[in-house]
Amino acid sequence: MNVVPDTSVVVDGRVSEQVDDGTFEDETVYIPRVVVDELESQANRGKETGWDGLDELERLVDHAADDRIELEYVDSRPDGSTYRGLNDVIIRSVAADYDAQLLTSDVVQSRVAKATGVSVEYTAPKTREPERLGIKEFFDDQTLSVHLKADVEPMAKRGDVGDMHYQPIRKSIATEDELKGYAHEIIQAARGRADAFVELDEDGMQIVQYGPLRIAISRPPFSNGWEITAVRALVQTSLEDYAHAAELEDRLLERQRGVLVAGSPGAGKSTFAQAIASFLSDNDFVVKTMEKPRDLQVGPEITQYTALSGQMEKTADALLMVRPDYTIYDEIRKTADFSVFADMRLAGVGMIGVVHATRAIDAIQRLVGRVELGMIPQVVDTVVYIEDGQIETVYDITIDVKLPEGMTAADLARPVVSVRDFESGRPEYELYLFSRQVVTVPIGAEEVERESGMNRLAKGEIEREIRSIARGRVDVEIAGMDRATVYVDERDISAVIGKQGERISSIEDRLGIDIDVRTHDEKSSSTPVETVRKERALDVVPEFTRHHVVLSLDADVGETVEVEADGEYLFTATVGRGGEIQLSRGTAVAEELERAIDDGRPIIAVHADE
Repeated sequence: MNVVPDTSVVVDGRVSEQVDDGTFEDETVYIPRVVVDELESQANRGKETGWDGLDELERLVDHAADDRIELEYVDSRPDGSTYRGLNDVIIRSVAADYDAQLLTSDVVQSRVAKATGVSVEYTAPKTREPERLGIKEFFDDQTLSVHLKADVEPMAKRGDVGDMHYQPIRKSIATEDELKGYAHEIIQAARGRADAFVELDEDGMQIVQYGPLRIAISRPPFSNGWEITAVRALVQTSLEDYAHAAELEDRLLERQRGVLVAGSPGAGKSTFAQAIASFLSDNDFVVKTMEKPRDLQVGPEITQYTALSGQMEKTADALLMVRPDYTIYDEIRKTADFSVFADMRLAGVGMIGVVHATRAIDAIQRLVGRVELGMIPQVVDTVVYIEDGQIETVYDITIDVKLPEGMTAADLARPVVSVRDFESGRPEYELYLFSRQVVTVPIGAEEVERESGMNRLAKGEIEREIRSIARGRVDVEIAGMDRATVYVDERDISAVIGKQGERISSIEDRLGIDIDVRTHDEKSSSTPVETVRKERALDVVPEFTRHHVVLSLDADVGETVEVEADGEYLFTATVGRGGEIQLSRGTAVAEELERAIDDGRPIIAVHADE
């Protein structure tokens, strides 16, 4: 009896097994070239199935050398002609042409072969679960994650939540062969367990969910060496274990919410999200998850979804048909993720999103530019910031039409997103549009920092607007949150103000700031100290070369001077040979200096010790 195995049984090692037990003793085994090509492709992409199949082919070569079988590698068709089609079609064609029995573990291949008159034997796919998973020996009760890399001592994160330490767990280094062995065990085990699966299988990277373990296997060329990282949830919690539990429970039960669970890596975000999922499920809500990879430890009543055809957008479309009450999205990182989160929330689904952030406010700012400002409270109305496994901050997000904090003119009222402390109701931040961009302004204790930041922003926007009109130098002084004075050349006054003040009024309306336009001559005179300083200043002669801005001045080599433009400090420099200071064109300092020169602002240098 001649035999033609397809790729599935070669990978499983079924052919050599039947040679060993005498079933195929002295038979001819025909290996279609397409099987070899497929195994080679898989091995080149780092897939274990490819390597397993090549191991089986080597065993068959050894059996042929021992005269136990005849082994032939054959083209797609015996006459050498080509046959265009799928590999399975080609393999069935080879079996028919060589009057051989097709051996397969593919149930579809078996049914089609029977339907088309090809002799076929179906054997169930092999599941080869090892008696033990070697990598599990590195875990103990306090181990959060294990990190293995070729030629490096095995490391682990161990300790209690909030007190983790990254430490070596073995003195001898891990070898590449050792890691390959672990990887082979992991992949084989994932195929044979109901609670395990391969989440991601790409060139150079595989991610496996094995019970409570999420295992990432990487290899060259994706990484610079073989590496295995295994992570598990260290603790299981309930919502009652956290601060503000009763208030948060009431808030979640009141109606579907949009919640961001934020924190640094390892802070306990996913653990808290799991606690929310269990609480909602226990209170008669239909709960689903969206994860890539799927590693939340939730009960069997909660279905966990991953990216459908690699796209969370398709998963969201499917979930909207299922219509859950709440969906846990773990985790939100890219713009597409935020868009999916927002779309589902606006469709009426309660959403719990897990997001990386170093501060609670950063979680909200990650929405800016991805969600329209006025829609943010409809998408996210609650932010829970986790630190060291505990709730550090809870924010309540609302929107009102009001005067932003610190502004006084009534006509500057606008939509303002208010971020308040959940427990006290105290305002912490405001977000609103200022000159066509969203600004985040801290309230209360950070007032000085807020005003300084707003002044810089306002000054920059006013300068940009006025410079687009004026031909000469422009100076801006901020007199308050909603007032500023602009100084321009006499010749630019009429152009900046415009006919009957229309142009400056238009700028004021856009920026929300009252602007007083004056000439440079109206600027207040210098103080006595400034006058003395300017009298002792060194004249500077700027020159431009292809690559440098050169400042020539009457000073000694090695002397330190401060360079100013019309009294505004620019930079400190050391005088070089020939009494020159050279700045490379294109640098920030050189560009600022060139702008000052173009504006006609006087450039001086002052001895740094004056």
